[in-house]
Amino acid sequence: MVSIWFHPSTVLYGVPEGDASNEEVAQDMVLTLRNYFQLDKVSLEECYKRWSKLDPNFDKKACSVQGIRILRQDPWENLVQKLSVHYGTKVATMDDVDFYEFPGPEKLAQEGVEANLRTLGFGYRAKYIAQTAQKIVEHEQKQAWLSCLRDVPYGEAKQALLQFSGVGPKVADCVCLMSLDHSEAIPVDTHVWQIALRDYGFSKKNQTKTLTSRLYDDIGNHFRTLFGPYSGWAHSVLFTADLRSFEDRFSKNQGIEEKEVEEDNKIVRRSKRLRRN
Repeated sequence: MVSIWFHPSTVLYGVPEGDASNEEVAQDMVLTLRNYFQLDKVSLEECYKRWSKLDPNFDKKACSVQGIRILRQDPWENLVQKLSVHYGTKVATMDDVDFYEFPGPEKLAQEGVEANLRTLGFGYRAKYIAQTAQKIVEHEQKQAWLSCLRDVPYGEAKQALLQFSGVGPKVADCVCLMSLDHSEAIPVDTHVWQIALRDYGFSKKNQTKTLTSRLYDDIGNHFRTLFGPYSGWAHSVLFTADLRSFEDRFSKNQGIEEKEVEEDNKIVRRSKRLRRN
């Protein structure tokens, strides 16, 4: 387990007492976090600069949402979410909150899981979850097969995910982008559709009642052509910037930000003193 604190200029992490009792474990934790946040793979600063040069709209929006990056999540956990409390093993309790590891497909492929998921409120998704787990368990590589999709072309990985019950283009693209290293994947929902209509010249005739397969592909291809490598990352910045909760987020008085930075510096200095002691 890891606790992470974000501040304007600093990121701190900590683990429960005893979990990182030696230097080797502590170093492994650093590598795990760097991999999870993709810190060594992508220069976010360079990407923002390039995308801003390519697209005036991105340049205008990006200033309000600096630091948006795609996490490298476990593909199985990304594919089937919100099941830890009911099927995962409890790993720790912190601040009176219980934490559970995510259940593997073997647990979700057991008899009676679908019926139990329905009682827990998963509705029609219960059948899809049980069938997906069963399909992975029956594969010769089992859960490791999902991670192997990182090594095949994006289109092939997406088609493989679409074979699962209940997985449509958007979910497949989410898994490709957030778990399988396919940075060109563009998850398109009605929100992204509206961004394409408003800011990227898509005709009002495209404003149909439903997002068709052809329109889905057209929007994704437009962003891929515009932004090139890591277009899925750029799309995520635009998506985030368009959320109401982020409007004018950084347009407030700069003194507040400077104060936060100074607080960060104090935290870092305090942390160093604690380590020395």
